[in-house]
Amino acid sequence: MAGRTYTCGLDAAIAVMGGKWKGLILFTLQDGPLRFGQLRREVGTISERMLILQLRELETAGLVHREVYQQVPPKVEYSLTEFGRSLNTALAPLGDWGEQNMDRIEAIPFE
Repeated sequence: MAGRTYTCGLDAAIAVMGGKWKGLILFTLQDGPLRFGQLRREVGTISERMLILQLRELETAGLVHREVYQQVPPKVEYSLTEFGRSLNTALAPLGDWGEQNMDRIEAIPFE
């Protein structure tokens, strides 16, 4: 099955990591693997259902790796793949821009 055709690199990048939560999840995982509960606490106000959905999409895209440890109680850790780390590297300048312009951005009356 063929994938979607994109008009430019930005279109492709936004398609793979678009939405409010994926960038935050990727950013949170940059320092190493986290268990689900840790990840949810660090990401912030994301619901459990939304975090599960976003992690599945990131895993399907090859950005996040899910490691299941066969133990009692079950342990699952999420980490960035090399592909995910490369996207974080690309997003870093955008994050810097956001930090530099946060006051101005917060003043915009988005609907």
